Amino acid sequence: MASGQWPEKTNMATIDIHDLSGKAVGTLELADEVFGAINEALLWEAVKHYRAGQRAGTHATKNKKLVSGSGKKLWKQKGTGRARVGSIRSPLWRHGGTVHGPQPRSYDYDFPRKKLLGALRSALAAKFSDGKLIVVNAFDVKEPKTQAFRESLDNLKVDKGALLVEVANHGNRNLVLSSRNLDGVELIGSSEVHPYHLLRYDRAIFTQPAIEKLQASLKKSVSRRAHQAAENEPKAKKKTTRARSKKAAEVA
Repeated sequence: MASGQWPEKTNMATIDIHDLSGKAVGTLELADEVFGAINEALLWEAVKHYRAGQRAGTHATKNKKLVSGSGKKLWKQKGTGRARVGSIRSPLWRHGGTVHGPQPRSYDYDFPRKKLLGALRSALAAKFSDGKLIVVNAFDVKEPKTQAFRESLDNLKVDKGALLVEVANHGNRNLVLSSRNLDGVELIGSSEVHPYHLLRYDRAIFTQPAIEKLQASLKKSVSRRAHQAAENEPKAKKKTTRARSKKAAEVA
């Protein structure tokens, strides 16, 4: 090798691709921008926002206007020696109205899209780091049989809950019928994946087209600064190695 020439080193992670029998049939490269750092605080914010949006918000209490009871003044204002009172529905009385009680409302609130996509990248990175991300070439379900699909999950070593992710509008009717009766198994499209889904289930099973499509979409959402940092990381390592080699040559 000529002096001053250094090979380009790529540290891109890879994951095995399996079929439904559990046999490895290939590998898939994972982008460092997507399957990199894990931001736990951002994951907490995303889950909190999702669960807030799921709340029904149908709680209601009756105020002085809505509670049952007459509105007639019980006794005259003065001369009885008792405290003045205007209605039996007064909040001060038993069975009276409730003051400032909860009323039906929505708990949903705005959440920045960039933060949501960042949380989704962190959730995918966490699943991959824990070894609980599975990629299959396809959900090739020949007949709508729950037991047969359960055996396929057993071949993939899925013994707890699992999230199945297929491309949107996949039209795989047999997959829908085979998985809908399995306890702890949920099937969603790649465009519907939320960090909450990935953290809720023990395993996440993606088809190869679904993970490739999601990875490409998330890679585009990474900020320019993060892209530059990912590109400059191997260059910085190479520059450090050159400096160390030069210093070693001077010492020698």
